Amino acid sequence: MSNPITFKILEDIARDLSGDEITFPTFLDITFQVRTALKDPNLNVEQLAKLVGAEPLMSTKIIRMANSVALNPSGREVADVKSAIVRVGMEAVRTVSFAVAMEQLLKSKQMHAFEDISKKLWEHTSHVAALCRVLARRLAKINGDEAMFAGLVHDLGVFYLMSRAANFPELVADKAELHALLVGWHDNIGHALLSALGSPESILTAVQEHEQDREVKEVKTLSDVLYVANKIANRASAWRDPELDGAVDTSMLESIFDAETLAEIVEESQEEVQSLKAALGA
Repeated sequence: MSNPITFKILEDIARDLSGDEITFPTFLDITFQVRTALKDPNLNVEQLAKLVGAEPLMSTKIIRMANSVALNPSGREVADVKSAIVRVGMEAVRTVSFAVAMEQLLKSKQMHAFEDISKKLWEHTSHVAALCRVLARRLAKINGDEAMFAGLVHDLGVFYLMSRAANFPELVADKAELHALLVGWHDNIGHALLSALGSPESILTAVQEHEQDREVKEVKTLSDVLYVANKIANRASAWRDPELDGAVDTSMLESIFDAETLAEIVEESQEEVQSLKAALGA
């Protein structure tokens, strides 16, 4: 790595994430609390509702998610956190906690310099999360909520790297070097961060492999789902700058889908995207 600032950032992150006492970024505080709570096998809905209820933004988003079209086809609205958690499931709280963390980060002053890329990144993330849910349900026959979560956090490393790069104005000003840092390291950094947060192995593998070009003949695993969802999303909603990195190669999609099937998947995911945005905001 030629740029000494880039090297220092990576060195600092490696030191932070490999230590016995990990200091999580402020924007991950609520996520860490939720993760710790969910690891308790005796945790009940009442206890989780108290934790969520102490965070107004979390409370609002959980209730909004419970009342979204995707999770409330009957149209019967709930207005309290406990009822919302019962409807969406305790694991969905983990998804919302990450959405809250990302929203807090995106709105922070330190991220002002990354406003354009942050908007593109959240748009891309929303599409990948929605596509993951559709692909999991339609093709892989695996847990759609877990797949949606993988889609939501697959580029967490980009958010994290930007938050660290914000402390180095000269790197922020060097768009080519910054872009190279984000593209080249976000998958490994995201994997390390999620590992430190105690994420399941299936999520860690999927996140680490989501940029590794490979042949996929059939969408079966969570890693397949995330990889393919990321490819589809990159056609219409990429966060990378093609002038700095070139267009993402998505030709492998033709080997899996015919044009009609792919169009159907994209169309189905559009409803999920709108529902996800309405529920999670950011």
